Amino acid sequence: MGTKNVSIVLSPERKIWMELKDKILAVAFEMFRKRGIRSVSMDDIAQEMAISKKTIYKWYENKDAIVFAALDTHLQQMQADCELCASRGANAIDELFKTMTMIREMLTNIHPSIFYDLQKFHPNSWQLFQEHKNGYILGMIVQNINRGIEEGLYRPDLDLPVLSRLRLYQIDLAFSFDVFPPDSFDPQRVQQACLEHFMLGIATLKGHKLINKYKHVTEEE
Repeated sequence: MGTKNVSIVLSPERKIWMELKDKILAVAFEMFRKRGIRSVSMDDIAQEMAISKKTIYKWYENKDAIVFAALDTHLQQMQADCELCASRGANAIDELFKTMTMIREMLTNIHPSIFYDLQKFHPNSWQLFQEHKNGYILGMIVQNINRGIEEGLYRPDLDLPVLSRLRLYQIDLAFSFDVFPPDSFDPQRVQQACLEHFMLGIATLKGHKLINKYKHVTEEE
């Protein structure tokens, strides 16, 4: 006997509740992004959505659960965006410029304390972020470097294990309050400078010329 495909049909009421569950995450994440995580309470989320805290607790047992679920959703979206940059990039350098644009948009108006709050007050969410960074993001960096080498845009003698991790921790360093105090350094500016420095350090002459073309820079040889 063959197996039958079973489709699950949600009732209108159930569908509304599921949509509300997702909306809670979207609203909460936007509040965290603009105000920092620690400064946003369950009362704030409920007030922003004009619903009761009891309704929020129906889906999420506490704020920590909301932070974890919101971060998980955000990381999945970031992963989809990164893959889109890779697929639409005409070459490895074009991919990085597209990624840079994506990061710049993501960091617009982001509260500088959000990463500190994750690490200090939400260890499970911080662990999720670290696993994503050390797994998926590192893999994308390695993939881009290999692509650039194959295209003749990056030097073939690169120490891939070292440089891929160097780039990974450049990302962390850009959010360090000690190195780049947020009142003096815009995260967008720091991330862009770090990525451009990395690209120029691994590029061949052909790659340098392409980078300058994307940046509309003319250099005398």
